[in-house]
Amino acid sequence: MARFVLLFLVFGITIYALIDCARKDESEIKTLPKWGWLLVIILIGPQALAIGPIAYLIAGRNRKSGGRKPKRRILPPDDDPDFLRKL
Repeated sequence: MARFVLLFLVFGITIYALIDCARKDESEIKTLPKWGWLLVIILIGPQALAIGPIAYLIAGRNRKSGGRKPKRRILPPDDDPDFLRKL
């Protein structure tokens, strides 16, 4: 039973990493190109207890696409004369 749970977790992490990597833009992936991470996930995934997918999830994703996001401008309502007093 423990082997089945471990096997299920390894394949689950592998499938999740493949889908996550395939859906990300090239600019959001770091360290390797997108195709490189897909090869690492597939080749080193299930055979080595999910080392490839775990490496992608730790080292290959969540790269910030640069700088701070611009602040969203608050638009005043047309019918509230005391709008500025509430800020």
